[in-house]
Amino acid sequence: MIKLPAAILFFVFSAFAQEPDTVTIFHKYYSTTFSRSRHFPVVVKYWLTREMLSCDARIKRTNRFRADPQLRHDTDLGRDYARSGYDRGHNMPAEDNRCDDQGMRECFYYSNMTPQTHSLNAGAWKTLEERERAEAIQYDSVLVWCGSVSSDSVKIGRVFVPEYCWKVLFVKATADTEAYSFRNDSLASRPLEGYRITVDSVRVLTGRQSLP
Repeated sequence: MIKLPAAILFFVFSAFAQEPDTVTIFHKYYSTTFSRSRHFPVVVKYWLTREMLSCDARIKRTNRFRADPQLRHDTDLGRDYARSGYDRGHNMPAEDNRCDDQGMRECFYYSNMTPQTHSLNAGAWKTLEERERAEAIQYDSVLVWCGSVSSDSVKIGRVFVPEYCWKVLFVKATADTEAYSFRNDSLASRPLEGYRITVDSVRVLTGRQSLP
């Protein structure tokens, strides 16, 4: 059984506390707490392990974005993203699912997507995803939470565009915790360490007072 520090366990349970318009959905490799009013996930959680990244025959990326069958109406967002100027940014990356057909299919549900600028999605966000995979391979497993915070001022169709995207990593073998916050804009990317913050700062950013 995996044992986590008390503060991390508190984060796990409190981060998924249901807000009035959210629903939590569980898939094979990730869970998503999706906002029906904002039409993006406020929290996505997943374990990334060395085993998930180790296979001889890697699956081709499908790029088949589609509604989550567990919340079809609220996540039928293809038209909202089309020609919006924003990337369909994965919370759990497709690259983490290249060894499993079901995982690859499910990671393309819109319940796992956030509208991100291409600068962020292909820049610092991607760099952090690569860091997660390197740490999972080196240390065997990494527990990840990520989500977004919107300003309520920008929308694409029904979908609110986040002002900030954040991520928290817990490396099981070392018991180290890392937290990052990224402004969802088109500014030039800084080195990854320039986005590093404290978990307490994530609590302030998200307005979730119950976070450690």
